[in-house]
Amino acid sequence: MTTSALFADAMALTVAGPGVYEALLNEHWTIGPKVHGGAMLALCAHAARRETADGTEPIAVSGSFLWAPDPGPMQVVASVRKRGRRVSLVDVELNQRDRTAVRVAVTMGTPEHHAAPLLSANPVPALMPPDPPPGLEPIGPGHRMADIVHLAQGCDIRPSLTSFTPRSDGGPPVIEYWVRPRGMAPDVLFALLCGDISAPVTWGVSRFGWAPTVQLTAYLRARPADGWLRVMCTTTQIGQDWFDEDHLVVDCEGRIVVQSRQLAMVPPG
Repeated sequence: MTTSALFADAMALTVAGPGVYEALLNEHWTIGPKVHGGAMLALCAHAARRETADGTEPIAVSGSFLWAPDPGPMQVVASVRKRGRRVSLVDVELNQRDRTAVRVAVTMGTPEHHAAPLLSANPVPALMPPDPPPGLEPIGPGHRMADIVHLAQGCDIRPSLTSFTPRSDGGPPVIEYWVRPRGMAPDVLFALLCGDISAPVTWGVSRFGWAPTVQLTAYLRARPADGWLRVMCTTTQIGQDWFDEDHLVVDCEGRIVVQSRQLAMVPPG
């Protein structure tokens, strides 16, 4: 399978019936051999937007991951549960070969865009400049993460590898990324994908390997400005079996555009 690496093409939906869409997430939207969870959530959120068709955007997306599909054709089934004046709710399932891979509840509304928040505890602008530092290597041929992070075909992803190593003071890991799509400005769907862009925070305690996400909830707070998205990934607790992982996605103008939290499984030691 060799097809387009553009994010806009990955989000393409073809109507196959009432509330039913056909889609394709190809090999460019995978981590290792499996389809990236953030790409699946973005596709489901797009189907919810198509079903409501009232100009609203996804403002909360909560997904449960049942199994990890292979790259290829997908079926997306969306059902509107509530149509409201300000808030609507859509249930979405992403299927492959008659199996449901992800079940998603999407809350539709209007993100706050240029409205100044009443309060914001946003640490990213003070710690990460709007553009990646000079010399920060993008994931690509020769990069240590290129054989795993195939999303780099459709995104310019620049991780700060120094933030992956265990901290000398024993503190929790804080992983930093700069990300933007190729061939387009970032939109709310791409920002949602970035809410699942980081390698597992378990790398910070020297636990490597597959760390499957069980549940992920993201809030979309604003539409991103045209430029780099800064992603800061943190954790509260890494247990023996389960860990949480938080992403804070901030645009080039310093606005929080996505907050996400996921529950995932700790790789074996």
